[in-house]
This record gives sequence, structure tokens and C-alpha cells, in this order.
Amino acid sequence: MISINNLTFEIGSRALYDEANWHIKPGDKVGLIGANGAGKSTLLRLIVGQYTPTSGTISMAKDLKIGYLNQDLLSYHSEKSILHVAMEAFERQNQLHAEIEVLLGKLETEYSDDLLNKLSDKQMEFEALDGYNIEFRAHEILAGLGFSEEEQKRPLATFSGGWRMRVMLARILLQAPDILLLDEPTNHMDLPSIKWLENYLQSFEGAIVIVSHDRYFLDRIIKKTVESRKGKLTLYAGNYSYYLEEKSLRNEIQAGQFKNQQAKIKQEERLIERFRAKASKAKMAQSRIKALDRMERVDDVDDDNPEVNFSFKFSKPSGRHVVTLEGITKKYPNLDILNNTDAIIEKGDKIALIGANGKGKSTLLRIVAEDDKDFEGKAVKGHNVSQTFFAQHQLEALHLENTIIAEMQAYAPKHTETELRSILGCFLFTGDDAFKKIKVLSGGEKSRVALAKALTADANFLVLDEPTNHLDMQSVNILIQALQQYEGTFIVVSHDRFFLDNIANKIWFIEDKQIKEYPGTYQEYEEWNAKRVIKTVEKPEKKVVKEEPKKVKAAPTEDSKKLLQKKNKELSQLEEKIAKKEIEVKDFELHLAKEEIFSDSAKLQEATRKYNSGKAELKQLQSDWENLAEEIMELEG
Repeated sequence: MISINNLTFEIGSRALYDEANWHIKPGDKVGLIGANGAGKSTLLRLIVGQYTPTSGTISMAKDLKIGYLNQDLLSYHSEKSILHVAMEAFERQNQLHAEIEVLLGKLETEYSDDLLNKLSDKQMEFEALDGYNIEFRAHEILAGLGFSEEEQKRPLATFSGGWRMRVMLARILLQAPDILLLDEPTNHMDLPSIKWLENYLQSFEGAIVIVSHDRYFLDRIIKKTVESRKGKLTLYAGNYSYYLEEKSLRNEIQAGQFKNQQAKIKQEERLIERFRAKASKAKMAQSRIKALDRMERVDDVDDDNPEVNFSFKFSKPSGRHVVTLEGITKKYPNLDILNNTDAIIEKGDKIALIGANGKGKSTLLRIVAEDDKDFEGKAVKGHNVSQTFFAQHQLEALHLENTIIAEMQAYAPKHTETELRSILGCFLFTGDDAFKKIKVLSGGEKSRVALAKALTADANFLVLDEPTNHLDMQSVNILIQALQQYEGTFIVVSHDRFFLDNIANKIWFIEDKQIKEYPGTYQEYEEWNAKRVIKTVEKPEKKVVKEEPKKVKAAPTEDSKKLLQKKNKELSQLEEKIAKKEIEVKDFELHLAKEEIFSDSAKLQEATRKYNSGKAELKQLQSDWENLAEEIMELEG
């Protein structure tokens, strides 16, 4: 499909890739990983032709259709509705639709066989391209990505960057490309949208290459991992979890080889030193020197996951109750967020605040942080509570002309330079890195500086809004270690499930305009919530109907009694079918996860077809159940 051979790409005097090789096959699902600056995004740009290799080749079929999602698409501007923008994917269908409209207009005034034949040809091609369903398909994709019916009518220009990126993703998915190149597709997505995208990509029949720092997302989609490191591309035949295990094993072997080689080199050097001064042994010594020079050296293993050993302390502990929320009501002109809700953050709580975008997570976080005071009710800080609030907009507050160490010293003057250098070392700023100016840092590096500042504050309560945005996996791992060692209290909003699962001991979510709490880890919450959703499907809640004054009902006739009995029997049969179909769909899902299925593209395609068909049948049965239940309610009067 795509063949990368001896690829070299240089930026100035630095070789980002040095004779790298990789072959992407049809149906491959690959995670492209590596530290920030390793060239992952650059490689995607090389594949699509935006950059030209210094040497080597990237070859592919001429008719290969590539769907490429990157952060540059945020600059796309349009005053048209997002539904219209998404439907731009159907270029030929849109062209045919316009031509058909012109022909229909002409036929009103100049009727002829020639026009009729042209119209017929256009309509046949339009139908063959499924033109009558393109609007439905666009609606379906946009709904999956979190857009309501009303939002789909709004102009693209009225949406924020994260939502615009989702529209661009929808347009790419609708083009049905042969291969998808996705650069951080989950950035700015909420958890429901990430899960929808996971399901979509799992059933996508083409090839996929994903650059992402979300390891849960990668594990659920990819079957192979390619690591970009030191100018080379290394393939691992499994998902991200497999990569971690396999790399650990390879590193162990490499460390042993390095140790053995170093011992051999030292032994040879001792022999050379011993005999080189003796005339009778000089020839042998020279021979050994040449052999050492020719020896292919084994590199020592670099530690890609350094441990954080800095203790983030604060001068005074807080009281038992850190924040008490009483009767909180928060409304916007066209949206109610919270309605008379209570909650308490207690000392030692590590809270993950989760949910879909638009449900009020960031609003609630600002209320907790006292950054938003326009609400009804009370938000009371407890005894001795000292707080730090981290949000993405604080990256803009960094002083661009400052060096990293100067920025830290200005924010935390009580710390010595040695202490601050130690903290920066935990966040991967070692040696002379501390003297880099803020203005030359990448987005991820600026995030690390802002996080280091936040954790340097003398605060026993942290409020963190999307702290993992722009961080690579290594940096996320460092933040996890820092928060695990932090002895205070914190509340965090994030869509990174691995991060949440490793730092939280309580889950908050907003439901029915109330703050709800689950006392456990994110993984435990997910299992509990999945069971709750299944129970809701098994026993659909009855619709709440406003009580009207009772009317005198006519006595039921014999025919209506028989009809009611028949309908109730049909309802019971439907419930049995739904229960069986749910088990069948679950079996299909488990079948898809088997290695012998996902490793065979033909079997995977057939299993995916059955799974999608089963889901569609289940949805239809549930719809039939609802319609029949409404009929019975009407018959019962």
C-alpha cells in the first residue's frame, strides 16, 4: 500500500530520519509512537507529500485515497453549516446534484428527449453513488461525534477549535479513504466522542495510522505499533500494551549485550596496554586495536520512563473539608448546568471530574477554584486551604522572553535554584535545557513548564483542567508519578483514561443537573456504569406523563380485550427476542476480540459485518418494543 525505503529527512544539520524503512499493508491498524520531537507528525506530512525527503523514497499506488487529519485543519474557515461542510466530502455527488437541478430547471421551459436522457444518466450515476443517502450519512457521523440536530445547522465559524476539528474529522471519514492518517484525533474530544470514534475505527475496513498519546485509545484500535526513535522506525507486532512488554524484553536483552561487550572491550584494552610496549607483542597489539575499531558497538539502553523522586510538599495541611458546595445553581441564557446541587471535597480526595462536553465540567471546576462567582448557592473553602488552578490558558501567561529557570524563579522565589533544577529535571528539562527561552518551546514543553510551576506552589489543593493536553506519553507518566506522590487534595478534568485510572480515588459526574459521585477508580466506575446502562436497556423506563384530570372511560369491548391480550403477548415475545439479540451481539463483540479473527482481514471483515448487522437488528427490535408499548398504553386508555 505505502512503502517507505531508506528515508532520510534533515532539518538543518539534524537528521530527523536516517535511512528509515516501513511498509504499510492494506488493512493495517498502526499506532505511530515516540517522544515529542521524534518526527511522528513530520512523517505523516512526508507521506502525504507536504514535505520532500532528503533522500530515500515513499511510494504508493496513484489511485490511493488518503484521509489526513492534522491540527492545521483548525484554520479552515466557513460560514456554511457544519452539515454542509461535512457533506463537502461527497464532491462528485454534490456536482451531480447541482447538474440535476439545472437540468430539471431547463425541462420546465424546453422539454426535449436529449435533456431527458442527460437527466436520466445523471440520476442513475447519482443513485449508483448512493447520493440520496449522503445527508443521512453526514447526520449519522456528526451525531456520533457529539453534534445535536440544532448544532448541525450552525455555521462552522461559530464553533471553537476542538469542535471544528471534529467537523473536519467527519468530512474525512465520509470520504471513505483507503488509509486514514490521524494526528492526535482525540485532542479536545470528550469521553463519549472518543468511545464513538473507537467503535467507528474498529470497524473501518481500510488501513489506519494513528499518532496519539492516549494509550487506552491505541490499545482498542491498533494491531501494530511503530516507534519513531533516533531516526529509525521499529515495528512491534501488537498494540501499545504489547509494545511496552516487548520493548522491555528487548531492552533487557540489549542491556545484557551492552554489559558483555563493555566487559570484553575492557579486557581487550588491558591486554593492549600490557603488550603494546613490548616489541615482540606490538604487532598483536596493533591487530587488536584495529579489531576494536571495527567492532560494531551495542548502545546502552536509554531510560525512556524516568522516575520522579521529588517530594511536592506544602507548609500546612488543610482541614477535613476542603470545599463545600451547597445549593449550587448555575445557568446560562439558553442552558441550565447545575440545579440546587450539593457536594463536598474532603482532605485526601483525588477526584476525576468526567462527562461529555457541554455538561458543565469546566464550569464546575471554575466554581470550585473560585474563578467563577456568578452562580446561586455557596462554595466555601475549608480551614487552611491553599489552592493552585492549572488550565490551558495559563500557557499564554508564560513570559516568552524568560528562560525556563527564570520563569520558575519568578513564580517560586522561596525555592533555591538547585531545588528548581531538580523539579525541572523531573519534567525532562535537564542540563542546559533550563536556560532555553519559553518562546522556543513546543506546546508540550510549555505545558510541562506550566505544570512544574503549578506543582511548585505551596498549595495543598490542586485544581487541574486538562493537564495532559499536548503531553506525550512519557510526560503523562511523569505527571502521574508526581500526582501519586502528592499528599494533598486535587480535582482534575481530563479525557485521558489511563491517566485518570492511575490518579483518581473518586469519580464525579454531572447527571440531571446534579453532581453525582462514584467512590472508586475510573476503571471501577466504567464497569459500574456499563452495568447501569445495560439495566436501563433491559428495563426501559416508562415515560413520565403529566397527570390530567381523570376522564370517565367507556367499558372495554370484547374485541378490545382480545386485541390488548394479543399486543401484550407480542410485547413479551419482543422482550425475549431483545434479550437473545443482546447476548448474540455481545458474542459477536467477543468474537471480534479473538486474535485469530483480528489477525485475518477476511475473517475480521465478515465478523465486523455480522456485528454491525446484529446491532442494527437489536436497534430495530428496541424501536418495535417502544412502538408496541405505546399502542398498549393507548388501548389501556
